[in-house]
Amino acid sequence: MTMPTLPTTGFNISKDQLLVALPVAVVAAAGGFFLSSYLNGRNCQKGQVNTCICKDSPKVVHSFDMEDIGTKAVYCRCWKSKKFPYCDGAHTKHNEETGDNVGPLIIKKRDA
Repeated sequence: MTMPTLPTTGFNISKDQLLVALPVAVVAAAGGFFLSSYLNGRNCQKGQVNTCICKDSPKVVHSFDMEDIGTKAVYCRCWKSKKFPYCDGAHTKHNEETGDNVGPLIIKKRDA
């Protein structure tokens, strides 16, 4: 009984070619990994969120009494509003420029 022969692909690699190809493949894979890590890290850089509001203060804190709010108040969470602490919609431009998804804090009275 004879064993069936498998079709050949015509692809042969010598030992010398393998000794060159293997290190090249390893360096390419490592380079791709580090490049990917670098590019992903650029999107999530650590940095200040507040770039211009009350910078002379060690901590920015605002306090409001619920009775003073009225029926609804919209507060900034992106730190870009020209009317801070109130939202002026600046988060829309911020989100477009950075890919962020921040929006305002909305506080309103519960419907009776």
